[in-house]
Amino acid sequence: MLSEKLKALRRQTKMSQEQLAEKLNVSRQAVTKWETGAGVPDLDNLCAISALFQISLDELLDNEGTASSKQDFLFDSVTEYDIDCEKSFDVNLAGARQVVLEGYEGEKVQVRLASDQIPEIRSLCKVKIDDVKQRIDIDVHRTEPVTETKAKEAIYVFLRFPQKYTKRIELAGNTERLNIRNLAAENIEFSGKASFVFLQGNSGHLELNCNEDLEIRWESWNGRLDLNQISATSKLCVPAGLLFATKKRGIANHILFERDGKSTEDFSVQGGEARECENIIELNGMKSELVIFSKPAELSLSGA
Repeated sequence: MLSEKLKALRRQTKMSQEQLAEKLNVSRQAVTKWETGAGVPDLDNLCAISALFQISLDELLDNEGTASSKQDFLFDSVTEYDIDCEKSFDVNLAGARQVVLEGYEGEKVQVRLASDQIPEIRSLCKVKIDDVKQRIDIDVHRTEPVTETKAKEAIYVFLRFPQKYTKRIELAGNTERLNIRNLAAENIEFSGKASFVFLQGNSGHLELNCNEDLEIRWESWNGRLDLNQISATSKLCVPAGLLFATKKRGIANHILFERDGKSTEDFSVQGGEARECENIIELNGMKSELVIFSKPAELSLSGA
């Protein structure tokens, strides 16, 4: 649990809650809530905690919504299908606590449904895979008594794609956390609801069609990110020193920039450099706001 890991990290460095709160520029009450599980840090604070204790976000959030496809669960179901040529994938799924898209050096598309709370997951949740010419359709269905609420609390979905045969991926669904890692695809498009999006070791063009307020962590991605929203306020954390260009389209949209929790001037590349930049962040839709901030510099544990 995140609460237990945060408490352990603080104690290992011999910090009091007051000292940790001061370093993170939050109240002691906020730290108390995080350590007791009464609250969860937002993306800004997760990034600051990650930098402070020199631990990756995945390690920090292990078992807290960024589960690994190799993680042991009490119950699971695995469906595989052999691929022998380049394909596009169209995935539709019901609600899930977390959805992971991952590329690997194999020749099968793999769908794993996992849970610690639903013993009958194999019979209550079914995966249907159809091979339609150059497209693979993947549908994840559930039956009663697994409600949408229960699925969002207890089901993890892991989708592994054969890297050499993956051209495009379209994913529709609802999840608390979407994790896309180690994928090189021409286009990846997500449509639905999500709260957190983590991007690690990917390349290509990613489109997020989501009207929820998103918190996005750009850990590593080479390519383009399109955020298509209506009346949403989202935050994007990018690595310190990342070169990227921004584009704003649509109606009444705004892109803002922050450093160390404070508003700052636009730090994206401009002019001729922007035209040559391979990393592009584009906000589309209407009446939406995107705040871009860089990962905090490593904080000193000694307080110096």
